[in-house]
Amino acid sequence: MKQLRSERGQAAVLSVVFLVALLGMAALVLDVGSWFREQRDTQSAADAAVLAAAQALPDSPGEANALAASYVTKNDGGATTTEISSDTIANDTVTVEVERSAPGIFSKLFGIDSVQVDARASARVGGMDAARWVAPIVVNEQHPDLNCSVANGRPVPCFGKPTQIDLIDLHNPGSGDAAGAFGLINLDLDDTGSPGASQLGTWIVSGFDEYMPLGLYRSTPSSEFNSSHVQNALTVKTGDELLFPIYRTILGSGQNAKYDVIGWVGFTVTGKQIGGKGKVFGTFTKVIWEGIQSNSGAGLNYGVRTIQLVE
Repeated sequence: MKQLRSERGQAAVLSVVFLVALLGMAALVLDVGSWFREQRDTQSAADAAVLAAAQALPDSPGEANALAASYVTKNDGGATTTEISSDTIANDTVTVEVERSAPGIFSKLFGIDSVQVDARASARVGGMDAARWVAPIVVNEQHPDLNCSVANGRPVPCFGKPTQIDLIDLHNPGSGDAAGAFGLINLDLDDTGSPGASQLGTWIVSGFDEYMPLGLYRSTPSSEFNSSHVQNALTVKTGDELLFPIYRTILGSGQNAKYDVIGWVGFTVTGKQIGGKGKVFGTFTKVIWEGIQSNSGAGLNYGVRTIQLVE
């Protein structure tokens, strides 16, 4: 009679083998998840760095490089490469690449100490075809402090210089296109009436919540400037940056007047004068603003820029 071979214990051995394999797979999954998180963090660092760097463009490529490195350092560091290039205008695009070492924990059992994760982001700075959060105060392009110098064929304002803009009277034929004058406009192209003092005040405090393209805009009576809504709004915004449209000419007069808006400028309000000929005091300011970026390279002439991620 043949003696039967004992199979006792084989199930236990197989169980141990499968358990080790299962634990190894679970450990690897945990490390892979950790590496994916590190990659997302690296991408966030690259995005933050490139948006910060773009704020210095197109004027200061060297500063853009420094800002990119600084933001990566603030976001857990990494090997950083920055490249400045030109798209619609010179030095308008910045690309940042960040590389980091993501350590493994359980993967070390398989001889994997770490993996390299990398991220790349690009941003472009440009002028605007349309702007959001605009205030309903439109300034004449001939204002002396909007034309301190010319760079690349574009006027450059006297940024930071104390100045004032003076309210015009559209019923006075001689004041329509006075250099340096400002008026009140209806920012809503779909509204054929007048927005009223309350709406003007809201737009000054919060900005117009739609995108405002260039074009012709209806005037609003100058008398609304002395209303409590407008004056209180300017008091609330004293010390803050507003975005004012810039107009070239006025078509028509009185209630039928329309402003030909050709761009925008940042303005920091420092004070106001009511009664008689109203005034707004402050400084023209370089600003980064929310808007629809122009693909033509236009719109940077008054220091207003918008930034968008392009990769």
